Amino acid sequence: MNIKTRNRIKKELTNKKALVKCACDFNILGDLTRMKICYLLCKHKELSVSEIAGLVGVSVSAVSHSLKNLRKCCLVKSRRDFKTVYYHIDKRSPLFGIVKQQLTP
Repeated sequence: MNIKTRNRIKKELTNKKALVKCACDFNILGDLTRMKICYLLCKHKELSVSEIAGLVGVSVSAVSHSLKNLRKCCLVKSRRDFKTVYYHIDKRSPLFGIVKQQLTP
């Protein structure tokens, strides 16, 4: 991911009011970090764990933990490309429509 794309994506996460509202609306997504991850994955086809960590500003370990919780809820799916794991939103998830609606301005 180039610097310009990275900066544009990071700017999308600056609307804290919308992110906090989304986090409060969903008990299962009541964590702001998980909400940011869902936001990114709703807006972008797929991202690696390290890309998500860099954009959200938390450790790779914290992102992996959050993604594990989101996988349990069937909100995200993953694919491995050698050592890199990429995540994307599972559009078949019953929660996808709700999350997408909350994250759309």
